[in-house]
Amino acid sequence: MEVVVQEEISGCGIASVANILGKSYSEMKAVANAMGIHAEDKSLWSDTRYVRKLLASAGVETSAGETPFESWRKLPDLALLSIKHHQEEGRNFWHWVVFKRLEGQAVVLDSASYLPSNIRTDFDEMQPKWFIEVKK
Repeated sequence: MEVVVQEEISGCGIASVANILGKSYSEMKAVANAMGIHAEDKSLWSDTRYVRKLLASAGVETSAGETPFESWRKLPDLALLSIKHHQEEGRNFWHWVVFKRLEGQAVVLDSASYLPSNIRTDFDEMQPKWFIEVKK
């Protein structure tokens, strides 16, 4: 399984959508930019609408809201997950990753370029805050 790695420090949302849609980072970035979505736009760093908009443009439906994380077992088979949740100047920030369950095997596709492996199973280390179900 190939994982798209983000090419910009703030490109985790674009990379996560690319991982769901099976596109490269540059392909997804071109789509995002054409829609007025730019990774360097700080207003997107604490927003969920743009990932929904990118997925909807490809005909992929998502849940309407964010569902609080309870357990890995209770996650749907495909979800955008917020990890590394923190606040800066009163605003919420997080890192987007993709949770996938394939044939009963759970993995997280993490686009961070500094990781030794972008396919993660170190579930205790990630501490998700909430998720958006992806209906594909």
